[in-house]
This record gives sequence, C-alpha cells and structure tokens, in this order.
Amino acid sequence: MTSERGSPYAPHADAETVAMLDAIGVDDVEALFDIPEGVRFDGEFGIEPRSEQALRRELSALFAKNDDLTEFMGRGHYDHYVPSIVDNLSQRAEFLTSYTQYQPEITQGFLQALFEYQSMLVELTGLPVANCSMYDSATALAEAARLANRVRQVSGTRVLVPEFLRSGKRGVLDNYLAGTEMTVETYPMDDGNVDVGALSELVDDETAMIYAENPTVRGSIEERLADVGELASENDALFCLGTDLVALALLEEPASVGADVVVGEAGVLGLPSAYGMGLGLFATREEYLRQVPGRLVGVSEDAADKRAYTLTLQTREQHIRRERATSNICTNQAWVALRAAIHLAWLGPSGLVDLAEDCVRDAADLAERLDALLGLQAPVHDRYHFREFVVRCDQPAAAIAGDLESEGFAVHVVGEHLLQVCITDANAHDADGLVAAFEEVL
Repeated sequence: MTSERGSPYAPHADAETVAMLDAIGVDDVEALFDIPEGVRFDGEFGIEPRSEQALRRELSALFAKNDDLTEFMGRGHYDHYVPSIVDNLSQRAEFLTSYTQYQPEITQGFLQALFEYQSMLVELTGLPVANCSMYDSATALAEAARLANRVRQVSGTRVLVPEFLRSGKRGVLDNYLAGTEMTVETYPMDDGNVDVGALSELVDDETAMIYAENPTVRGSIEERLADVGELASENDALFCLGTDLVALALLEEPASVGADVVVGEAGVLGLPSAYGMGLGLFATREEYLRQVPGRLVGVSEDAADKRAYTLTLQTREQHIRRERATSNICTNQAWVALRAAIHLAWLGPSGLVDLAEDCVRDAADLAERLDALLGLQAPVHDRYHFREFVVRCDQPAAAIAGDLESEGFAVHVVGEHLLQVCITDANAHDADGLVAAFEEVL
C-alpha cells in the first residue's frame, strides 16, 4: 500500500515509486516479480480496520480458547524462570536489530556480549573453543557429525547415536547427512544409560563419531561417559557429547571425560520454553578451530591499543572460498545467545549450581511421591535423574495423560504404559497439584 505519504511498512510515496520505476524502465511494481499463477493471490484479505483497543479485545478472546495447562513436559524443551533483568537488558535499543553483527566498528557492545557468551561456554565445557551459537541442539549435532567426517583419519563414515534419541534431533541429523556418504546407526541402552558393552562391539575403524547425551532424553545421568570417550579415542572416532547449560554446572566436565565436541541446547536459560525456537551450543578442541561451523567472535586491540571485538572466524561459503567452507549454516542466534549470557551472568557460578542441584533434588522428590501411588512406578530407570524421569503405569499411558489434561496438567506419553514427567523451578510450585491429579485419575 502506498500513498502520497507512503505507509509505515513501505514508506515510499506514489511519486517516489513512479520515479524509481521510470529510472529502471519498468511500467509497474508487479513487473519486478515473477510469481507463479498457482500461488498468486489477487484479491482482498477482508480484514476490516480496527482500533488498537478493539484489536486487543478480539485477540484476547481468541487466545482464551487455548488450553490453560500446567506443563510437566521436557524432552529437550525446558522451562526455567527467566528473571526480568533478561528482558530489560536484551530489549535495549542497542541490541534490537534484524541484522547480524558484521560491522565491528559499530557493534562493539553486541560483539562483547557474544564473546562473553563464548567464554562462559568454554568455562562450563572445559573445551577451549566455542562458537557464538547455532540454530538449536539438533543442527549443532548434525554439524558435529560433518566435522567428524572432515577431521577424523578413519576410512568409515558411521555415526553411532543412542537408541533413545529425540525423533526431531534424529530427523535433522539424517537430513544433514543425506547428501554425504555418512550413515547413522543406533546403539542400545541399558536401563536408560549407554550399554557400554554393546557399544564396544559396534565401534570399529569404520566409526567416525560416537554421540552420547548427559542427561539423556529420559533424564537419566550417564555414569560411564569416560568409558565412552575411551572407546572413541581407541578407535580414532570423534566423541560428541550432548548436554545443556544448566546440566553443565553440575555434571562431569565434558573435557574430563574425553569429549571432542560438546553440543546441546543453550536456550534452557534466557528463554521460556518455545517448542521450536532454540539456541545451539557448540564447543570443541583447539585443533579443530578452523573446522568450526558458524562464527566466532574474537578480541584484539585497535590502533589506539584499546580492546576491540570482531568476528574472527566465519567458515561459510559466503565469506570464504567454497572449497574451504565447512558449513553452509547462515544465521546464528545472536540475540538469543545474548539473553542466555545475561541469564548466566545473573545467576553467577553459585546460582547456576544451586539451580542444577534443584533439578536433581526436585526430580527425585517428585518421582518418590509418584512411586508411592498405587499403579505407578517411578522412576523406571534405576538411575540418578536430572529434571525428568519416566513413569510406568498399569493403565494405558495415553488414557492417563488425557485424564490429567482434564485436571489441568500436561505430561509426555513415551510408550504404551510409559509417561515422562519433567520438573523445574518454573513448575515445582505445582508439584502437589500434579500428584493430586494422578491420585484422582488412577
């Protein structure tokens, strides 16, 4: 829509548009586009103008139709309380831009924030190199597999992943590797953790990478990660460990168990659960520095000897020769990484450890209370758990989950008689209500 004064979204006035079309020798704006008839819309949207007040009333009524459930759901999407300081700082005008921060001379503040984010990842993982984010944990895992294909001196191309792997993550991995010679195979789990004996039978010199998670998708804490790392090292395979920022505060440091690459979800801090939007963390050893996908922010000194930040490494083909590019991944999650860094800094080392310890304690307490109910066994896996655990129920799991929804609670169904429950600081205050709801529906 244009007019004499333009519109808020297309600010050019009619006269300006005509002048520009004349300058390039085109009759009208439509001549600039080649839109197939099958997808062309040539009509009216039928949206009547409304006042702001009327629009707010209408949208409020529409949103009120959504189910208002208290969620105890996890499996990769974790809701932790996000302090208001995260919104207040991240929404400052200096940080809100639709552009990535390519120009160090005008974006020193944002580059410094990303450098701090990278530094926190380095401290938490024990690995010396971290990039300034990826889309989500699934793309980070897929990029790790492709890195393994480049850096390992093995003839094989097998990627071994756990039997229990979130389907969305496995789907992205398969898509990434579909155009390569790499293949993905699963190894079995033993009571929720890696079956190291079975894995040792599968690993050979055809294995390019072994992937393990801590905690697992079922919330159990892996107890033999060092053995997995040793298996990978003995067979010259890359050891990739999946985890998240909160878990890293408490569980074994990835570098200490032989991890070559750490991937996972950094959006557990700074974001409410978004069911799609993520923040992929990626850290690795220094010897793989030039193979890291995405971007790295570095620090140096300018001509006046002042500290200066810049994008030190960008390995995508837009920036370097195609044959030297390691990845075609484009957008990083700069603003989301900024929010995670603010949340991390606000928590501080002791606050982060306290939050992680709550994830273990609350999960154990809730599992114990559910296990006391007739018809439930929790947790199914006889392990320590982080945030979440699996519950076995005598009745069909789908029916129980449906009845819990009627009581105002949402949990995952992961098997015919298996439910999965996740508890964090965001929903712990409703644990009594969940237990009471289970008692009601059993």
